[in-house]
Amino acid sequence: MRSMDHQSNRVVALTIAGLDPSGGAGAIADIRTFVALQCFPTAALTSITFQNTTGVFGMAHQSVATVRSQIDVVVQDFPVAAAKTGMLPTVEIVSEVARLFRETGLPAPVVDPVMVSTTGHSLIAKQATEALRNELLPVARIVTPNIPEAQQLAGISIANETDMRRAAEMIQQLGAKAVLVKGGHLSLRSKDAVDILINEAGEFIEFREQFVEVGEIHGSGCTLSAAIAAGLAKGLSLEGAVSEAKEFVTKAIWALRVEPRLGHGAGPL
Repeated sequence: MRSMDHQSNRVVALTIAGLDPSGGAGAIADIRTFVALQCFPTAALTSITFQNTTGVFGMAHQSVATVRSQIDVVVQDFPVAAAKTGMLPTVEIVSEVARLFRETGLPAPVVDPVMVSTTGHSLIAKQATEALRNELLPVARIVTPNIPEAQQLAGISIANETDMRRAAEMIQQLGAKAVLVKGGHLSLRSKDAVDILINEAGEFIEFREQFVEVGEIHGSGCTLSAAIAAGLAKGLSLEGAVSEAKEFVTKAIWALRVEPRLGHGAGPL
């Protein structure tokens, strides 16, 4: 039976991520996505960033105890059907979040390995990247790196779809059940936007869409991973959840071609 919150018939989804006060990325983007896909949203904040569509101007990280307490009270009150992680800025926070997924009833998370903002600002300590590789990926249901993130996690350069498949295999070998390597950073070289999924059985599945040129987009990775978590919360298969999430994000990107852009920098999705 799917997990429901006790106030509605919506399934409960949890995001563990940073706060982007401009709303384009991070926990606010996740919450907007959960609601749009008929999930009841819950959230634990790992960091309060000072950013907008033009850049990141600072941040104040939460303590391990604060992050743990936020998650604990949600788990005690709600049957969480799916979870995702976003910005986990320190070694201590990565380790604690990984421990909570190992030792509580939380479902294996969708891990969006957030490392660098759209505008190029580092969002994670260098040492925390290793903790993410060694502690969080082994408990992940699926990891959703973009090309730069996949290069860091796999330790290889990625120039084409063959490299994407190789990186996906290498990241899966770190312990993740499945990996979705997002090919958006390669799309300017072709007419297609290609994401490559390696599932639990080691099978590759391509998600190929027409590339939509709308300039820099703020929060597309957060939105995609949240949409995958929403699909899993509703009981979709992994492939079904990724497919629904891709469709959701693609429609949002197409809408940017006709809607007025908000902000003065990378357009929020």
